[in-house]
Amino acid sequence: MEIKKRYRLTGIVLLAISVLVGFEIFIFSSNDHRNEDQTFQDKFNEDYRVYSIVMPEKLDFCGEKVPLINEDVYERMDRELLVNAYWQSNSLLYHKRANKWFPIIEPILKKNGVPDDFKYLALVESGLMNMVSPSGAVGFWQLLKATGEQYGLEVNEVVDERYSVVKSTEAACKYLKEAHGRYGNWTLAAASYNMGMSGVDRQLKRQEVGDYYDLLLNDETSRYVFRVLAAKEIHENPTKYGFHYRLKDLYRPQETYTLKVDTAIQDLVLFARAKKVNYKILKIFNPWLRDSFLTNKSGKGYEILLPRSGYSDFSSTEIEVVLDSLKPAQDTLQLQKGDE
Repeated sequence: MEIKKRYRLTGIVLLAISVLVGFEIFIFSSNDHRNEDQTFQDKFNEDYRVYSIVMPEKLDFCGEKVPLINEDVYERMDRELLVNAYWQSNSLLYHKRANKWFPIIEPILKKNGVPDDFKYLALVESGLMNMVSPSGAVGFWQLLKATGEQYGLEVNEVVDERYSVVKSTEAACKYLKEAHGRYGNWTLAAASYNMGMSGVDRQLKRQEVGDYYDLLLNDETSRYVFRVLAAKEIHENPTKYGFHYRLKDLYRPQETYTLKVDTAIQDLVLFARAKKVNYKILKIFNPWLRDSFLTNKSGKGYEILLPRSGYSDFSSTEIEVVLDSLKPAQDTLQLQKGDE
């Protein structure tokens, strides 16, 4: 019995010792884990910084002052600057695409008497891409079918000029000049581009004010002009907002020539090949061509853009021969939707 008691006591002592040793190991392990986490957190805090935006002292849209002295205006502007400055990939793409497309948009705005700041409206609307919205708005300027047709664009399954940067910019200018004539200022004209002139009219009458910054609007239109202002501010002061790039990093404008066409083209694949490019390149430069052929019963004049690189000059006679060989018999032309 004594021996059994002695073994039992020894076992209890050994068990107690193992528990204590395990507990100490657990404590040391937990402490090591906490120390590792704290070291990691300290390193994160040391290396990572998120800064507030320093608000510009003055801002204007088309020469019209932004009343930053108003608290709600200040906060709305601050929000859009923060969102755009810290959405780095998107804002950097804005810089890259603007270098390619602004040289096309700017002279059209100037020719039509529309302020240069409206190029930032196109930037915000589409990111300077031929987007299609859930509501069916299309192109750089996000024009609805009815709006495009109202301002002189051809819109159908074969030709959709909303996809033409030049044509859609011309149409947008017509709209903006009409809106400016209606409101007497460009800021309300810009707001109406988002919610329509009838929507702006209704809110101006209902709220008995005459200024965009005094209107209580839906969230999208309330942010809209501030988004345009933020795009302008960041684009014109990139390093202030942390954007650094080299000129060679930006997308370059393409050197093109124009081919005028007033006939139908049965096969745009063959047409492209005759012009020393492939179908993809033809469609990239002419996204308004919506099918694999061009119908033209009326003899309307279209301008097809082609890249100069790799282009060997054709004589006018050679061009006529190529077009004549591609012209379909009108009774055999198939109108099925082709591959894009």
